[in-house]
Amino acid sequence: MSSSTKPYMLRALHQWCGDNGYTPYIVVWVNSRTDVPLEYVKNNEIVLNIADTATKNLRIDNEWVSFSARFGGVSRDIWVPIGNVMSIFARETGEGMGFEVEPMSEEAASLKPVSAEEDAPDSGGDDPSPNRPSGRPSLRIVK
Repeated sequence: MSSSTKPYMLRALHQWCGDNGYTPYIVVWVNSRTDVPLEYVKNNEIVLNIADTATKNLRIDNEWVSFSARFGGVSRDIWVPIGNVMSIFARETGEGMGFEVEPMSEEAASLKPVSAEEDAPDSGGDDPSPNRPSGRPSLRIVK
């Protein structure tokens, strides 16, 4: 079985943004597996600036996006399973790519401890956030 293309696309689009002077942002589905500042979560989603100038120790590996960033002047460690990344886009142009929320593999889940069970939306084709605000650029869903 081949690995997901999502982490490769995230790394490529992050680099593309940097090469073109754009600011890369990711939209993340927040559940018990994500470690993000909950005060910034709206409708189970958070938008994160992942530019090199906004993060410290950014790592986009095949299972996790992790980095440190300042929120309200306080440094926070961020951990997001790759499967929870819903999109990546350039703030300045809206260009980017959307993804389906994917359940986390057991092997990947064991790499970072969690305190509650996975609560990702089911894969029945429903939008994981029916209350998603409009106005965000339309992005192509890839698997």
